[in-house]
Amino acid sequence: MALNIEQGLFKFDCIDHHAVLGVPLDATANEVRKRYLKISRRLHPDSCTADSEVSKQQASQFFAKLVSPAYQQLFNDQSRAEHNVLLTRMGKRLVQEKEKIDLQSELAKQLYKSTNLEHEYKTALHKLVEKQYESIDEIRQNTAQISELNLVYLLRKSSQGQSASKPAEVTKLTNPAVTTPATTGPAAATAGKVPPVAEKKAAKVEPSPAETYCRRAQEYIEKNYPAKAILELRDAMKMEPKNSRVHALMAMAYLNQEQLKMAKIHLESALQFNPEEATALEVKKRIDMIEKRLGMRTTAANKKAESKSSGGLFGLFGGKKK
Repeated sequence: MALNIEQGLFKFDCIDHHAVLGVPLDATANEVRKRYLKISRRLHPDSCTADSEVSKQQASQFFAKLVSPAYQQLFNDQSRAEHNVLLTRMGKRLVQEKEKIDLQSELAKQLYKSTNLEHEYKTALHKLVEKQYESIDEIRQNTAQISELNLVYLLRKSSQGQSASKPAEVTKLTNPAVTTPATTGPAAATAGKVPPVAEKKAAKVEPSPAETYCRRAQEYIEKNYPAKAILELRDAMKMEPKNSRVHALMAMAYLNQEQLKMAKIHLESALQFNPEEATALEVKKRIDMIEKRLGMRTTAANKKAESKSSGGLFGLFGGKKK
């Protein structure tokens, strides 16, 4: 059973942890845990009751590579909140790329046209979840359909200027024979314009997913725990590898550990992504001072070595004869 899924949110390079576990996008930690335990009894190697060894291997693979990571991401309050930030961004991306959406499951198409989004989303989800892990061979297909429901739900909720209970204008999902009448009169002047309130919402900047990690890392650095800071920043770097602040803090943490080479590597990355990054500039000053002192010490050591070498020669050839 191949693990790659190319429907729903998966098609947009997003690992849909909610679809893997079969929980709604607003699931609580308790709901996530209950669902995980239920899936574990079905797929875990110690309890899997599949008929063949091939099926058992497929179940074990799906459990290890998708189910367990999904549980780790959604059970922890902090990581779940950070993942929800990513989903919010994904919803906005779906609105911008709606022409690429091509729904395949009937439940997703019905949800797209529904007038009671919340209720019908949960109802449709429940139908798929009930059978999601009944057959090892159908896990991938069922998970893909659940992800399509999540995609529609995010799209509908994220459509600007429209109520979540009304379908968004995604032309590829509607009947191509149906056209929208041309707008005439005074309404035509304002057609296509985003209302002021919607414009204000669009201008709102979502917090960086890596910021939480940076904040904790900063606290660890201030308390002189650079090793803990580095662990936080490694997680942040997985989410945003080109974040200049992440690299700057990483440089500072390594510098506090007296790992000058690693500090310089991350400093270079930080300045490459943002030459004005304040933390990076602070680290650069410290590194410049350290290298200046090291240079002075090297010069002094070389002079001392030369002096000893010269003295040895004079001692050898210029000493008094006995």
